[in-house]
Amino acid sequence: MHTDRQAEQRIAAALAQSAGAEATASQVSDEVAAAWRAIDAALRPVIGQRGVAALYRRSILLACKHHGCLDDAVGSAESVVDADLLKAALCRLSAHDAAATGAAVFQTFYELLTTLVGPSLTERLLRSVWANFLSGTPAWKK
Repeated sequence: MHTDRQAEQRIAAALAQSAGAEATASQVSDEVAAAWRAIDAALRPVIGQRGVAALYRRSILLACKHHGCLDDAVGSAESVVDADLLKAALCRLSAHDAAATGAAVFQTFYELLTTLVGPSLTERLLRSVWANFLSGTPAWKK
């Protein structure tokens, strides 16, 4: 059985790999923002724009407990996923820290969604996002 920390480490490694071996924090944050836009697009028809935004915002708020650099990423709008605010917050970090922080938000989101709809439906809803995200073509090269 994997711990939450192990899952975060796997996601962070996938982020770093997806962005490239010599990725900058900006490139890692591009990957994170692209994945959030894809998550928003995949889940919006199922739980609505406000539902996705609420889960996204809650994920950032919970991740702030361990990653204070996310305070600016919360934003004031509660009805949209503002990946650009998260991207801006991550750009101020090292590439390694940006990947780790982005992974923490993804892991938190995954856990919240799983709590609401169960692991099987969560996997199905996010399958295309993770497949594209882990395809190996960095968002900043697309």
